[in-house]
Amino acid sequence: MKPHQKTAARGVVLVLSVMLVLALSCKAQSPPYERTFAESKVQVERTLKQLEPSASGRLPALDGFTGPVDRPLDRFQRGYYQCETLVSSTSSGGALVRISAKISAWYTDPDPSKSGYQALPSNGRLETDFLDRLEDALGVKTATDAAPSPSKIKSDASAPAVSAPMPSVVVATGSTAASKVPATSANSPFKLGSPVISDRAASLATQKAVADKHMEDLNKEARGLEEILRNQAHPSNLVAVKKSGTPVLVSPIEGAKVLFLADAEDEFEILDMNASWVHVRISGLSRGWIRRSVVEMPGPTAPEAQAAARSGATDPEHFQVKDEQIATFPGIWEPLQGRTVKILTVQKTSGNASDTGARARLEFAKSLFDKEYTELTQASTTTAGVVVIFDSEDGGMAAATLPALQLWKAGTLSDQAFWRRCFLDPPELFTSKSSQ
Repeated sequence: MKPHQKTAARGVVLVLSVMLVLALSCKAQSPPYERTFAESKVQVERTLKQLEPSASGRLPALDGFTGPVDRPLDRFQRGYYQCETLVSSTSSGGALVRISAKISAWYTDPDPSKSGYQALPSNGRLETDFLDRLEDALGVKTATDAAPSPSKIKSDASAPAVSAPMPSVVVATGSTAASKVPATSANSPFKLGSPVISDRAASLATQKAVADKHMEDLNKEARGLEEILRNQAHPSNLVAVKKSGTPVLVSPIEGAKVLFLADAEDEFEILDMNASWVHVRISGLSRGWIRRSVVEMPGPTAPEAQAAARSGATDPEHFQVKDEQIATFPGIWEPLQGRTVKILTVQKTSGNASDTGARARLEFAKSLFDKEYTELTQASTTTAGVVVIFDSEDGGMAAATLPALQLWKAGTLSDQAFWRRCFLDPPELFTSKSSQ
């Protein structure tokens, strides 16, 4: 080759190298990921509906799924992902699918007050794998994958070996579609000995052993972080799931769509609550509802404290239970007249001799109704209701039947409707906006 030809060749190589770097840079900055399919928009949307359960869930590890972050990755745990899809028709009658993944995880800050769930950038592995599984479900090749160019395919060998819910090998194809690494064949543009083929030919047993070792290390690290968390101040606005397989629903209604099944000890930020349900933040903008009876509630939560402040309520600890007994209803009220009830006698705590107000009485009575209903339904009992007697100079009694408690706990009755079905004597001691 002549000198001027060598110089020209070097120039071409340099230009191609710059173009490759720019292409990869654009890819990293141009989510969402997209792919064109020959199938119609209706057929693709129907298939996506079948894949919907796998569009979100927990990540066994964050390493290998997230992009660069400005905080130590080992301080994040309980990673969740959620893929969002957008389908549009193409001029040829096919469908263009765009995928974007959101990742969030609990960040443990040295300052406990700064700990919380945070969003993390996706490195594209979740999106491309979801597109691969959509392609497999459709059972056909995508229009953009018919003849992949070797210059567009990059090996995923640099990704760490972890046990993931989506283990297929994926490759990036610039700022558009992503495709699987094609198998070696006579028509394949790859040759034996290339990095891609070498990675694919690695022993599955060796890969599994490496993944198992990595997961073992991650589990040890997770246990260490959990121990650290137990020794630190715990946030007061989180609920913890009691049992694995607990459904997180899209709305506070029995039979509502299940978003996913939470594991035991999973924690979620409280956004709102009522007598039967807790509204929680899953990650980012994702929300869900969990039955109150299947989670461990913290002390006075932020939503409760804010609601109490807005309503002028006083501390429910102004009262305490002094006596419990099973006896005949002590008042004159037809629903419980002459029937056996659970009677709780309460008094004001020492240092709170002044009148605590109607709101405080209602809140304390409600907390006892909630607690006693759960206990009575779990035990074999013939009691027809619960009675709370305030043993003080101004007195007062609140009573509720088991059927009314059941409707309230099920969310059928609001707090206001529930109080209208209760016996409040005298009514003026319990007059509050909550009872109207």
